[in-house]
Amino acid sequence: MKVHFIGIGGIGVSALAKYYFKKGHIVTGSDLVASEITDALKKQGVKIFIGKHKAKNIHPATDLVIYSPAVNKANPELLKARTYKLKVKSYPQALGDLTRTYFTIAVSGTHGKSTTVALISSILIKAGLDPTVIIGTKLKEFGDLAPYRTSSGAGSNCRVGKSKYLVIEADEWAASFLNYWPKVIVLTNIEKEHLDYYKNLNHILKTYKEYINHLPEDGKLIVNRNDKNIIRLLKSINNTNSTVVRNALYYSLRQKESKKIKKILKIPGNHNIANALAALQVAKILKIPEKKALQTLSQYQGSWRRFEILKKKPYILISDYAHHPTEIKSTLSAAREKFKKNKIWAIFQPHQYQRTYYLFKDFIQAFDLADEIILTKIYDVAGREESKISKKVSSKRLADNIKKRGKKVHSIENFRKIPQFLKKKIKPGDVVLVMGAGDIYQIVDNF
Repeated sequence: MKVHFIGIGGIGVSALAKYYFKKGHIVTGSDLVASEITDALKKQGVKIFIGKHKAKNIHPATDLVIYSPAVNKANPELLKARTYKLKVKSYPQALGDLTRTYFTIAVSGTHGKSTTVALISSILIKAGLDPTVIIGTKLKEFGDLAPYRTSSGAGSNCRVGKSKYLVIEADEWAASFLNYWPKVIVLTNIEKEHLDYYKNLNHILKTYKEYINHLPEDGKLIVNRNDKNIIRLLKSINNTNSTVVRNALYYSLRQKESKKIKKILKIPGNHNIANALAALQVAKILKIPEKKALQTLSQYQGSWRRFEILKKKPYILISDYAHHPTEIKSTLSAAREKFKKNKIWAIFQPHQYQRTYYLFKDFIQAFDLADEIILTKIYDVAGREESKISKKVSSKRLADNIKKRGKKVHSIENFRKIPQFLKKKIKPGDVVLVMGAGDIYQIVDNF
């Protein structure tokens, strides 16, 4: 089968492309710019078109065209595929098809999806259950036909196993997870997020309710008891799926296993203890012995850009994907817990004008545990911004408001100038924490 991916450089789309490639299909793809992801795929024989999307990139004999949700409806490749009357699916639709053919374990929630998927996958692999995994980060543990480098080694966002199990991140943006039909749903937390799509928190909860109703009668729902919005959601669910909700499995930082996990887990922070507790519940459902699961959790080394420690001397350099106020708070809390007396530099690239605008007050309060803060220009997410909002908010305005809380803040629009700025300011033992979901991670190699 010939499969073409529009926007193949995305972390999720590239994982699905690898899945088809490893299954023996002919895979091609296109993206606006080259990256380590596209370069790695190209080295393994995937034909990649880089630059402006062109109709000629679509071959009339293509069996399936899969496009990133970020792709515009007027994309010339998408239009040509429809002209040829080819089978066309969005990334969530294509992944949704896979969820129907596997015993799917889907991890959902505003935060913690990637780490929880990584922990669950690691437990299943060590238990011999050989899962297939589609994840939104890179794991060093995954062998890959097309490995690409992180600063700490090779990693991959896809693993193709031979068993019936599939573990995925079920993203809530644009209600993507409504395309998925899992047997197990893990729900980590729910907050206001993606307000470029959702109207408000009620709209978010309503969509999650519809998603939970995708579980079959014998499906399993695993939820975080400490999250008030999840509890509110479960109370609101009507009798259409009351059996699943009535039999929901809860995890909590207050349960006895929490202390065990805190002692053995190498990745810091209460949020990661919660993620590990969720993974432990999945292990129980699959009848994996607790001893085996805990042993696996104790060996987990972390993943790409999830509190990834890249350098330890003379200063500590950490890269993290945090881009929501709660994630920033949790990451800074983990850093403060691990490095109690060290000075913490928080370097943050705000991600998307709309997120920065709608959650502005929360962002102002998110950096209290940092000693000094550097803010870069807001990362413009193509196809998801409104010009009227981009004029109402800026990184400098955010910096000015954080300063009012008594924090020392620097506004450096071009993040590539930050390493030079810090050159004479960093002292041995300082923690340099690079956060954001855009391209800010690229500066870590310049330190």
